[in-house]
Amino acid sequence: MFTLNCDRAYLFAHPERELTVDEQTRYDAALTERARGVPAQYITGHQEFWGMDLIVSPAVLIPRPETEHVIETVLALVTEERAGGQECRPHTIRILDAGTGSGCIALALAKEFPRAEIHATDLSAAALEIARANAARHQFDHRIEFHKADLLEGLNLADMDFVVSNLPYVGESEEDQVQLEVRKFEPRNAVFAGPTGTEVIARLIPQAHAALRPGGWLIMEISGSIADETQHLLRGWESVRISLDLQSIPRVARARRPSR
Repeated sequence: MFTLNCDRAYLFAHPERELTVDEQTRYDAALTERARGVPAQYITGHQEFWGMDLIVSPAVLIPRPETEHVIETVLALVTEERAGGQECRPHTIRILDAGTGSGCIALALAKEFPRAEIHATDLSAAALEIARANAARHQFDHRIEFHKADLLEGLNLADMDFVVSNLPYVGESEEDQVQLEVRKFEPRNAVFAGPTGTEVIARLIPQAHAALRPGGWLIMEISGSIADETQHLLRGWESVRISLDLQSIPRVARARRPSR
């Protein structure tokens, strides 16, 4: 599909299709890259997330299916608050995506909440370029405001309903447990947080507390190895819960800023 720039239906409907010399060269080059461990997504420049085709490059972490649990958590909380008649301003939800990378979380939430006000931050100018390109491709560029910032530092944003994030959460001590192609090819600062894995999350939590309205939610992707420490860092928050992914691994931490 990548070599022929076609869809899956065309590929299977034309089994007799032979590659031209140029196409064969392109195909062989792609196989060579994959054989040395380059992720297929970086070779093709694309990855699917929440039903959207996203541009990816080595400047951003490749979006993964597990991150979709963050989107599902936001949807569930909004549904619960609407059903309970609680204040969630359903038509003007304000969302802040910290460390947006490819923009996958911000775009998925823009897709689900057409009237939401959405902000997204990243420290990497190269990552923001990819995120803006993805927003433009899906016609969300007028819906999402991107900020170059270290997490939420320097932003004059407050009264948010949700702060969401998929920040680096792997500890350097766990490096040998990470897939080789992730260690070699994906941006290190998007994977490793520091010695323990909670260093970046620990910085975000007080910043999120300041940015959220009373009763607003912080939702973060995590791993099983930092689940206990994450709960410890969220002491003083309300309704703290760790949700499991489809492999029963702790994957999403959610906590509510106290109303008082």
